[in-house]
Amino acid sequence: MNDASEVVVITGASAGVGRATVRKFARHGARIGLIARGLEGLKAAEKEVEELGGKALVVPVDVANADQVEAAAARIEAELGEIDIWINNAMTSVFSPIKEMTPEEFRRVTEVTYLGCVYGTLAALKRMLPRDRGMIVQVGSALAYRGIPLQAAYCAAKHAIQGFCDSLRCELIHDNSAVRVTMLQMPALNTPQFGWVKSRLPRKAQPVPPIFQPEVAAEAIYFAAHNPRREFYVGMQSVKAIVANKIAPGLLDRFLARTGYDSQQHDGPEDPNRADNLWQPVPGDHGAHGAFDARARNWSPQLWTSEHRTALTIGVMALGISGLIALFKNKEL
Repeated sequence: MNDASEVVVITGASAGVGRATVRKFARHGARIGLIARGLEGLKAAEKEVEELGGKALVVPVDVANADQVEAAAARIEAELGEIDIWINNAMTSVFSPIKEMTPEEFRRVTEVTYLGCVYGTLAALKRMLPRDRGMIVQVGSALAYRGIPLQAAYCAAKHAIQGFCDSLRCELIHDNSAVRVTMLQMPALNTPQFGWVKSRLPRKAQPVPPIFQPEVAAEAIYFAAHNPRREFYVGMQSVKAIVANKIAPGLLDRFLARTGYDSQQHDGPEDPNRADNLWQPVPGDHGAHGAFDARARNWSPQLWTSEHRTALTIGVMALGISGLIALFKNKEL
């Protein structure tokens, strides 16, 4: 498929990973349906898309509302064309001990982060299955496999997405469908969410180091959308967390109990009265990056290796064969 002919839907497109992903697809001339709540961020993203050579359609939507998501999909197809790639990226969270959370907060995080993904997937499948083509990309997290303290609602929602994807993948295989689904398990990323997510922490929230720039996530999403695999682990820290949890989950429980509080906070007291985006968007255009540029990495060797694994495998095999040939020649001499 020619990139310039692609119609792509990105939820959570106004900021953070979504905004970086918008830019990535726009550079390849895609037509992009921009879905989020914050109109200022959406308008800024639309302008960037046009400047980078793509075409954009702004569709303000709360992904927790299934009817809004379905209406957005219908409008995007009517104005941009048939949807080729649907990227579920929208999320929200609350930094808080479970004992201080309210039922309403758990419900809201679940509705946005998990059910928003489900609603987006349903809207995509409604259009892709009859055409027997299309790619659905779920933006997950290493926390889909390994929950951490102070983010129970978010971790649970990402766990739910992972289970949902397993079920969907089995059904697509059973039906011999050419529609594909993949999930990317992301590392800590330098996005604006740490300045707008609702927080009860005594100090300002931060991603658990090491921290990567959102462009690393965008590169992974773009690659996954065009090179479908079952799942992608992005960043060595994601690999370590997921593998460690499979080998020694109890040990990891104790490690995170000891380190997981401080590692999610950094210098400076949190303002308990600051605006948060749990129930409504925080005004303004927040862009892709958060407050951690000085500490964030622009490149992931693990991601590069994952993207080039076929070439690397062939190279290793070629080296091995060359070595065997040289060995046999030496023996003959």
